Amino acid sequence: MSKRNRFWRRIVVLAIASLVLAVLAPTISAQDTVTTEELGKLQVSIDTTWVIIASMLVFFMQTGFAMLEAGFIRHTGVVNALLENFMDAGLTALVFWAVGYGLAFGASANGLFGTDNFFLSKAITIENGTIQYAMIDGLNLSMLTFFFFQFAFAATASTIATGGMAERTDFIGDIIYSAVVGGIIYPIVVHWVWGGGWLAQNGFHDFAGSTVVHTVGGVTALLGAIMLGPRVGRVFGSPPRPHNLGLAALGTMILWFGWYGFNPGSTLGMGNDGLVGLVTLNTTLAAAAGTMSAMFLLFARTGKWDLGYTLNGSLAGLVAITAGCAFVTPWASIVIGLAAGVLVVLTMDLLEKLKVDDPVGAFAVHGACGIFGTLAIGLFGQAELTLTGQAGLLMGGGLDLLIVQLIGSAATVAFVGISVVVMFTALKAVKRLRVHPEADVVGIDIFEHGTTVWPDVLPVGDDAPATESGRKLSTAPAAGD
Repeated sequence: MSKRNRFWRRIVVLAIASLVLAVLAPTISAQDTVTTEELGKLQVSIDTTWVIIASMLVFFMQTGFAMLEAGFIRHTGVVNALLENFMDAGLTALVFWAVGYGLAFGASANGLFGTDNFFLSKAITIENGTIQYAMIDGLNLSMLTFFFFQFAFAATASTIATGGMAERTDFIGDIIYSAVVGGIIYPIVVHWVWGGGWLAQNGFHDFAGSTVVHTVGGVTALLGAIMLGPRVGRVFGSPPRPHNLGLAALGTMILWFGWYGFNPGSTLGMGNDGLVGLVTLNTTLAAAAGTMSAMFLLFARTGKWDLGYTLNGSLAGLVAITAGCAFVTPWASIVIGLAAGVLVVLTMDLLEKLKVDDPVGAFAVHGACGIFGTLAIGLFGQAELTLTGQAGLLMGGGLDLLIVQLIGSAATVAFVGISVVVMFTALKAVKRLRVHPEADVVGIDIFEHGTTVWPDVLPVGDDAPATESGRKLSTAPAAGD
């Protein structure tokens, strides 16, 4: 068949197909018409699926925190660190369900805290023999789905402090402060910002928690470290080396991965795919910039490529962009990340000079960079993206937004600081803040838990000598001693 004939045959086939489609299209359209109600149900399904997946990613960050802390501390405290992080997830789920969610999202008492919906009493009702699930106003989510997302955040806030207080906190004391932070202190700050409280009413911006999560956790870690005092034998200016940087690197990568639930998940739906994309990009760029600035700063100082500081640099960038990831443009997220990578190093230097023993740099990462990230909105906020239509100072918007951000951050630091000092003072009074002095000699793992993560390195049981109390212990040196 000639090329000419093949050409005309294709034209005829296309013409016939077009005619058939033209005739059948109205019928197909009529048969497949989707009602508004069906579209609404579809949007609920899509948004619910997105938030559930994001919640799982945030919950997986508990693993990241556990691995990071286990890697950065000495090997005599790894079991304790792992159990504290694991226990924190379970305990926070219970106290946040019983008390925390109501304080965070219940009916507001003058913008200060919630007053109802404790035990999620409004989440499920039974009418005429049918179970009804309450929906969140303005969102395509049930209250049960929203609770899961918020619980994962609460667990993150309360577990941050364990790193700053590692290797020397009494385990019962840890249980108590985890319950208070996850059930009372953190939820009140949530109400101020995300629950329609007084900060939200005054235009405060914190998209995913630089203040609500990280400043709360960071301030708790700092004050806990100060009130506990340093680990016995701690030489300031020459901190113990991390016992396993492999675990620390694994934990950091898990945290970076989980942050894609933390920040993009805070959109709470997929109706605005452009917003999800912006948040995801800003999160990535800030983390990358923090990684590079911390790494090069340490190289300039020491001539060595330092893994530990590089890991914390990435986390610093992530923490700093968490508040403004939806309110700034990508170039600004890079600037924020670069600054955070430097800030985390300088803050760790300062704490070392002040003789504050923070084994994993919890305050430097979460506290200092959380505060900076909150204020950065007041500097780099894009008017077209902010909730109030205000631009940041460096974007031509004046001081208004920066002042609001400063007030919100300062109020959070003050409230958390006072609450935590009262809590830790009470624990100290009943001798439940710092572990027994014997644990400082032999390691908290064997003293508190009777085991070790490295039995071939740290003898335990019949292979270990006993103390005056008869407890079987070990005198093996800790890594970095």
